[in-house]
Amino acid sequence: MDIWSSPSVPRSLMISLPFPATLTGLSHKGNDKIKIKDPCYKVHLPLHVIFALYIQLLDTTDLFSKSDPFLEIYRVNDDQSEQLVHRTEVIKNNLNPVWEPFKVSLISLCSCDDERKIKCLVWDYDSRGKHDFIGEFYATFREMQKISSGNKVSWDCVNPKYKLKKRNYKNSGVVILTDLKLHRVYSFLDYIMGGCQIHFTVAIDFTASNGDPRNSCSLHYINPYQPNEYLKALIAVGEICQDYDSDKRFSALGFGARIPPNYEVSHDFAINFNPEDDECEEIQGVVEAYQNCLPKIQLYGPTNVSPIINRIAKLAAGDGNIKDASRYHILLILTDGVVTDMADTREAIVRASYQPLSIIIVGVGNADFTDMQILDGDDGVLRSPKGESVLRDIVQFVPFRDFKTASPAALAKCVLAEVPKQVVEYYSHKAISPMCPLRDTMTPILTPFATTPTE
Repeated sequence: MDIWSSPSVPRSLMISLPFPATLTGLSHKGNDKIKIKDPCYKVHLPLHVIFALYIQLLDTTDLFSKSDPFLEIYRVNDDQSEQLVHRTEVIKNNLNPVWEPFKVSLISLCSCDDERKIKCLVWDYDSRGKHDFIGEFYATFREMQKISSGNKVSWDCVNPKYKLKKRNYKNSGVVILTDLKLHRVYSFLDYIMGGCQIHFTVAIDFTASNGDPRNSCSLHYINPYQPNEYLKALIAVGEICQDYDSDKRFSALGFGARIPPNYEVSHDFAINFNPEDDECEEIQGVVEAYQNCLPKIQLYGPTNVSPIINRIAKLAAGDGNIKDASRYHILLILTDGVVTDMADTREAIVRASYQPLSIIIVGVGNADFTDMQILDGDDGVLRSPKGESVLRDIVQFVPFRDFKTASPAALAKCVLAEVPKQVVEYYSHKAISPMCPLRDTMTPILTPFATTPTE
């Protein structure tokens, strides 16, 4: 099959290309056409290549010390221009440098053309920026793949000036490829299409600061003609999430209220008052449970959210132990004010960041949500009171007042913006593939590569 793209579309466009894992079934034709020779193999781009390189017997350009080498990799384009792909770290005072393994995308490296020239330059670092040239070599990704067959892959690092001037000159060192792995980067869609279910839980703030629900000024006031802010946020987000859950059953919890029969304060109760089954049928079922709950409870306080976060994190931990990408949790917290148990909440979020869970906090009303911005972590890494940082950013905070005049779709888009990345980060960190990728029986070099979420 042939795949065409517009000349105006950058080559980093995410597309699906069928080709063998070794890439021998792929060749580049012209500027905007990729020819697929064997459609029996299917892999989704993007792919990343992980390299491990070192140099033997490197020349020195320094008079009284050894070189401080680093290596640059350039893709040679069709017009013979060169694009920097990667620059290694500097290895100080070493003629046999071993660089840390590094990862580059296959598109950046060779535009998915395994015969495209790749130019590599070796430099001796200078702190003033006037780096000394040591040597260069050209390679192709096809050459690099020979290492998978057990062959030694190396290149002479040549300085053209020395080659012309010195009769017995052979090279300025030998660059040796010690390892090469092809790492498939899965997308959120890969996991969803593979059968990952999104379990949605909503937690609603029933503290007294919301106002008496019988009063039209209350944030919980039920107007038969106009949904309140809690309902607007719930419906906008829930209607999106329910499309990723086959049974469309949602857990619906409340916190900060006195509940029957003893009217003791609870920070973790089912709003359908069924502790054995807190789930509701679709979003409409959650709406009905919320409306039926209000007359039966007494709004109280304080605004403690850590109990619910711990509860859902515990459920997610059970799913995380399954070791497959079958279930991911989203917790939507709807609240009107400042969190009272901030220290416990920070601790709970740090613990939860290790589980298949994302937390969305929607602030309703006009309260000061400064603390919520801290929990979001966008301005810095969230830490527990003991100083432990989150494994990955799992919290998204959105003030509803910013979307009062916007469409429900705009609110949902903003609220759920970070979830796809968070899903991928969790499963990538665990080196867990989608349950049913397009071709799950490919060669071992396509197995997931465990990474830290920040990569």
